Amino acid sequence: MLHLVKERKRKVAPVEEVLRVAGSNTKLMILHGTPGPKIVKYADEKQVDIVIIGSRGLNSLQEMVLGSVSHKVMKHVHCPALIVK
Repeated sequence: MLHLVKERKRKVAPVEEVLRVAGSNTKLMILHGTPGPKIVKYADEKQVDIVIIGSRGLNSLQEMVLGSVSHKVMKHVHCPALIVK
């Protein structure tokens, strides 16, 4: 699991650098658990300013059956949220 965390951090490092250079105070968090509720709980507990979340692009059937994590977060989080496609 540690290898996966390192790989994910490596993949988002360029985005973090762009935000840092732009003067944004950002914090990357890799959470473990059921994604939607875990993200909402963290964002609400930490009173974050905004949640930025990606869209995996599920097909219509997958989204109907499974639901979209990004849409679940948008519906339940108590701060602004941005879905990046």
